[in-house]
Amino acid sequence: MLSRRKFIHKAGLVVMGSYLLPSIRNDDKEEIIMTVAGAIAPADLQFTLTHEHIMVDFIGAAKLSKDRYNATEVMKTALPFLQSIKEKGCKSFVDCTPAYLGRDPVLLKRLSKASGLNIITNTGYYGAANEKYLPLHVFTETAPQLAERWISEWENGIDDTGIKPGFIKTGVDKAPLTTAQVKIITAAAITHLQTGLTIAIHTGDGKAAKQQLDILQKNGVAASARIWVHAQNENDTRYHIEAARKGSWISFDGVNTATLDANINFLLVMQKEGLLDHVLVSQDSGWYHVGEPNGGTFNSYQYIFTDFIEALKNHGFTQAEIDRIFITNPAKALTIKVRKLG
Repeated sequence: MLSRRKFIHKAGLVVMGSYLLPSIRNDDKEEIIMTVAGAIAPADLQFTLTHEHIMVDFIGAAKLSKDRYNATEVMKTALPFLQSIKEKGCKSFVDCTPAYLGRDPVLLKRLSKASGLNIITNTGYYGAANEKYLPLHVFTETAPQLAERWISEWENGIDDTGIKPGFIKTGVDKAPLTTAQVKIITAAAITHLQTGLTIAIHTGDGKAAKQQLDILQKNGVAASARIWVHAQNENDTRYHIEAARKGSWISFDGVNTATLDANINFLLVMQKEGLLDHVLVSQDSGWYHVGEPNGGTFNSYQYIFTDFIEALKNHGFTQAEIDRIFITNPAKALTIKVRKLG
């Protein structure tokens, strides 16, 4: 168990790669986004896929091991898919695979260098899927102790890699949240207030999304610090509208051929309500499956570029609105900044 300590920054500075930046505060003038290769300016993020995966391992937290896969083989599989979207204008890629589910920051850094994409990884724990991917210490440690682990990854890098997370990834099932799920959302709130990392939460339904916001706000965190991941799983758009009006990011991140019409309709509702500035869109694609022969079927990241953007235009979305969804909003959502309630 990590020792307790106070989270302070010596002389008001933190080290980012080879240079110093002001410690994370609400009034920071110099804003950053953290990639696996280091800090970049939000303006450098550009066209971004905000929820994708390169590799996952569904064996469960108790049996997870890096011996279960060959990172070079994963890289050979994934790299052509990343290069193809780079050629289509994609600049940045958010890998949402969390710890104990196949997160490999060194692999991501290799892929970033080889593909030319900004790639962002995460800290945090995934409490959905009946808590199969939670390490045992989640059930014995307090929320502040869990937060200390995640804050340490931000301050010191993940494991011994020196690679820092760019956001917090957690997950819950449908409401009501379990005791462990409430604990990790609370830990995420604590971590956010110390680091400014945005909290992306895999969410089962709209009621769970509301409960998350209640927990975050009870801990002094504004709704704008939360990304509602898989908002498309909730068909009642009133939940989307209410959360967005509070400031939350609403992520429709399951875009594919089968879901095209549904996602277009979600976006039309948000457009009508004047809430497109709270929307993120991605595909939840990729998925090299550790344990399957050759990683199983790896899904392309191209659908947004080949079909979805054209469908948006056909439904009356302007280029400015499309740029807002894929360029402006991701940069705002992922900028490292403490967002306090009130």
